[in-house]
Amino acid sequence: MYNFTPPIAKLIEQLKKIPGIGSKSAQRISFYLLKTKKRNVIELANAIIDAREKTFFCSKCNNITSQSQCEICSDPKRDSSKICVIEEPFNVYSIEKTNLYNGLYHVLHGNLSPIKGIGPDELKISGLINRVESGNVEEVILATSPTTEGNATAYYLTEILRKYKIKITRIALGLPIGADIDYVDSVTIARSIEGRVEI
Repeated sequence: MYNFTPPIAKLIEQLKKIPGIGSKSAQRISFYLLKTKKRNVIELANAIIDAREKTFFCSKCNNITSQSQCEICSDPKRDSSKICVIEEPFNVYSIEKTNLYNGLYHVLHGNLSPIKGIGPDELKISGLINRVESGNVEEVILATSPTTEGNATAYYLTEILRKYKIKITRIALGLPIGADIDYVDSVTIARSIEGRVEI
């Protein structure tokens, strides 16, 4: 049976580690990289290294940024009385595309999943509590995905936040049950945010 030459086989294996890229996609990308100009490959490699080395988590919301506080947290025009809690940094962009939300965010970097060994200590929850305790927050919007783990995370956060005198809402279930928020169209996300309900 024919096997790819070792350098190509290694490249394919590395590409397969990226979520959403299977064997066929990894092979197509590998052969594209071999056919394109060397300059393009070097620019891609440098972009990956730069993104990895020159970005970090926002000191306030845990979004990915290249400065101390992300562009959203440092924007004085944003409504700082609202915090939308999301699972991953890329969820920010999904919600921002709707142009309906003007508050701040808090990125958990995952959700509760006992099966995967992810408990409250593995999530960025303490920073959210600190922000609520500051007294400036009036509403926390729980925008975790409507999966078993996302719902469990929303329930857990609701129980923790109940003792504070704030409004706690959950995005409306315009999102399909079991769907990942990042794969949902912006119209559905917009309707979910508009139709959020108090918990």
